[in-house]
Amino acid sequence: MSGSPVLELQDVSFGYGEGEDRVSVLENVNFSVESGRRLALLGRSGSGKSTLMNILAGLLLPERGSVIWQGSDITRLSDAERVSLRRQTIGVVYQFHHLLPEFSAGENVMLPAMLGGQTVATSTRLACKLLEQVGLEHRVGHRPGELSGGERQRVAIARALAGGPKVLLMDEPTGNLDESTADRVLSMLVDLSKTTQTSLVIVTHDRRVAAQTEQLFELCHGQLTNFQ
Repeated sequence: MSGSPVLELQDVSFGYGEGEDRVSVLENVNFSVESGRRLALLGRSGSGKSTLMNILAGLLLPERGSVIWQGSDITRLSDAERVSLRRQTIGVVYQFHHLLPEFSAGENVMLPAMLGGQTVATSTRLACKLLEQVGLEHRVGHRPGELSGGERQRVAIARALAGGPKVLLMDEPTGNLDESTADRVLSMLVDLSKTTQTSLVIVTHDRRVAAQTEQLFELCHGQLTNFQ
């Protein structure tokens, strides 16, 4: 799909430490995501995948280079401006779902919409719609402790979608799921991406997961290589 990227990295570099102790993690990385695309970022443990994802999400700023969301370089924005733009642009799903245990599935999904200024009634309707999309309309009132691992991950996906993001970033989203459940979750994600034109960026070490996407990148020695 042509057009301006929704998300883009331009010559991004990042490292930890200083002087002789500095460890370079990313070196002049370029990466772009167009609307509706499904991409995978592969890499071994310790290769810098999580650092890269945190930079894509605006949770960590690069030492050098630009991070572009919908045409805006977030490295030039204030913290408040970056948070506001993130709510419109980026959704994040981690390997561990990070649901609030005292809240129901519906309440967990409502939170991003309410933080974005929506009313309780509007947020409730949105939560019910999203939980239906991920096949959990019958679990709206259940708390995380009453759900299976696959169900909790699907609630986390619905919550990430509640802000209407253009890009969904996923860090090992099926890492804690058995193969059958992981396949169902991945199939659901691909279907959602196609129907909503939400771009998916899946950070993983699992090539079987990566095979479900349209474009494959691998991070090694600070460099990002495009294999498709």
